Amino acid sequence: QVQLVESGGGLVQPGGSLRLSCAASGFTFSSYRMSWYRQAPGKERELVATITTTSGSANYADSMKGRFTISRDNAKNTVYLQMNSLKPEDTAVYYCNARGALYEYWGQGTQVTVSS
Repeated sequence: QVQLVESGGGLVQPGGSLRLSCAASGFTFSSYRMSWYRQAPGKERELVATITTTSGSANYADSMKGRFTISRDNAKNTVYLQMNSLKPEDTAVYYCNARGALYEYWGQGTQVTVSS
């Protein structure tokens, strides 16, 4: 059974930091490109960051560059998103995504709220 379980969301003040984790199981994690997406109320889901399978090469949406860092630990089947200098506009549900040659999986999401 495939599972992507996000954790680490919560309420944080502007300028603060959070680290999201996504624990994967039920598929060959190291063979899947991993991404974080987010969806704010009333908005479409948008790509936050992507990391490749083995090389660990990462790409970010322009608004996240320099503030967010995606990383993966293939030994732990986990992908992370370190978020620094958070802004109120970063408030959203953050989703973990796994994309392989044939299949794509989504987690259930974790809420991040940036507010004073």
